[in-house]
Amino acid sequence: MKQIKKVAIVGTGVIGASWAAFYLNKGFQVNAFDPAPDAEVNLRNRVQTYLLDLIELDQACDKDTVDHVADTLKKLVFFNNLIDAVKDADFIQENGPERIDLKQDLYAQITQNCPEDTIVASSSSGLKISDIQNNCLHPERIVLGHPFNPPHLLPLVEIIGGEKTDQRYIKDAFDFYQKLGKKPILIHKEVKGHVANRLQSAIWREAFYLVSEGVCSAEDIDIAISNGPGLRWAIFGPYLNMQLANQQGFKAAMHHLGGPMSEWWADMHAYTLSEEKIELLSEETEKFISKLGDKDLQSLRDTALLDILKMRKKMDLP
Repeated sequence: MKQIKKVAIVGTGVIGASWAAFYLNKGFQVNAFDPAPDAEVNLRNRVQTYLLDLIELDQACDKDTVDHVADTLKKLVFFNNLIDAVKDADFIQENGPERIDLKQDLYAQITQNCPEDTIVASSSSGLKISDIQNNCLHPERIVLGHPFNPPHLLPLVEIIGGEKTDQRYIKDAFDFYQKLGKKPILIHKEVKGHVANRLQSAIWREAFYLVSEGVCSAEDIDIAISNGPGLRWAIFGPYLNMQLANQQGFKAAMHHLGGPMSEWWADMHAYTLSEEKIELLSEETEKFISKLGDKDLQSLRDTALLDILKMRKKMDLP
């Protein structure tokens, strides 16, 4: 794998800025580009906030925090055009809009102007790499590098190539993320939404259905998840949790729970979102939010994430 010293961030919204902070904190020079108005100002403001999160998580900075952030930000360069941002990049993390036509145009421009052996990793939440790489130069180095939001904190990165991707670049991307402390998973078959988004989408589907049908409120759903299975999922995933469902292991638990679960699945009905349903779900969500008072939900989430990540690191959880 080529030595990586400079990372280009293409698209500097919430995901791109979070990635930028992550790479900066790892010591990389970061080039950034985004055509949106005020993109540079927004990027620098977000990166400063995210760097404070990372300093707290690392607990290894022996310098003054303000000086450390200022020194780190010196490695961030914002460009007003895409060509200058990618022309000498050793690795590119793309975070553009989730539209295949825009992605294809963007990748045609990126691959025409970056080194031919530079890996271009997409943060796409659901698009297939095979569709993205259609009009690219050297499509063999284009991979999925899909994080979970916010990527400067959450370790997961989903990796897969497209039909034209060389396995060597998939391995290089996997190794690169892993060496940076990420928890990459290798997906073996392209499916829309990849893996983690399909899993949480399945939960959302039933959560939306239950509220739409008047079974319970949006608040009830959130309490049920965050005070029940969500707590277990912060420690182990569904397979290890099933292993622990009784004292006899996975197969015994499946024999015990398989019948009831099959009945529940059969009782789950097709559900399609409409504007009417979206309006109802939005109203239910607002009722829940209004009961919480004047709270910064994003700040609460990220502060809690830091504590959970510290716990997972301390216990060396998988």
